Amino acid sequence: MDLDELYRQHSRTVYRYLMSLSGDCHLAEELTQETMFRAVMNIGSFRGECGVSVWLCQIAKHLWYETRRKRRRTVPLEEAVLAEAAEDPAEALGDRETAEQLLRQLHALEEPYKEVFLLHALGDVPLRDISRLFGKSDSWARVTYYRAKARIARRWKEENDGKAGV
Repeated sequence: MDLDELYRQHSRTVYRYLMSLSGDCHLAEELTQETMFRAVMNIGSFRGECGVSVWLCQIAKHLWYETRRKRRRTVPLEEAVLAEAAEDPAEALGDRETAEQLLRQLHALEEPYKEVFLLHALGDVPLRDISRLFGKSDSWARVTYYRAKARIARRWKEENDGKAGV
């Protein structure tokens, strides 16, 4: 499989998965390209035990973690504070608050719920492929995904009910 074919077939899934992790379209695009490059360079290590998109999302996840570790060491605190302060407060409200609240709920999930939810809901990875990735049954993936959704919904309701009473 060449880079063009791999990119054409799977880049959207990888990009959406990375967007769900990073929330940064430029970083997601950059990491998508790096993911595809690494996949082509290491295609011999693909054993076929899961779908190609699952394998690519695993590569993408490792790249995301690697990027986070590097950024944590290199971005000075003052620079991060200035970047936050430069945002327009009017634009930062509304949908951003809702998105941040949902992301908090998602990231509060324990594994494997978080990863299954991210892969399926935001990465468009079929539950069948997710079950293979984890070495579990298809029903395990469906139940895990359903439980993740239920936990997010319950926490969302608890958090918003608490705000309504204030």
